[in-house]
Amino acid sequence: MRALRFNLFALIAAFAIKIRMIPTQLIREWVERFNRADIDGLIELYAEEAVNDQVVFSKPLRGREEIRAMFALEFSRAKMVCIEERIYEDGDTAILQWRDPNGLRGCGFFRVMDGRIVHQQGYFDQLTFFRAQGLPIPDDYLEGEEP
Repeated sequence: MRALRFNLFALIAAFAIKIRMIPTQLIREWVERFNRADIDGLIELYAEEAVNDQVVFSKPLRGREEIRAMFALEFSRAKMVCIEERIYEDGDTAILQWRDPNGLRGCGFFRVMDGRIVHQQGYFDQLTFFRAQGLPIPDDYLEGEEP
């Protein structure tokens, strides 16, 4: 019975993506997949030519393959958990305020069209992330920054 219930939920979730979830629903699904480190599942939520602009990166990521590579790298080096604090929605945009168990906080802006994420912009303190995860700080971390 439990396996049947899980399969039924998976089927409903897949169908919901196809019928164009509203931004809040889509972002809650994104959080669930993120917390499972489900890279393929996350990528399904993005449009083919989506842009993911994390302000801590040197340039926006363009397209599913660049976004996939970023998730693969980040999930390989850190245990990441996204705890929803609040989601705001306005038209085609959802804003996610989040935290993690280590005290890191941030927010993400997601623009959704035709049931897929077309633009994501995220803000968090990467230095705090490196320290909380016990990761070395890259030598070029402050490269290009003015004193």
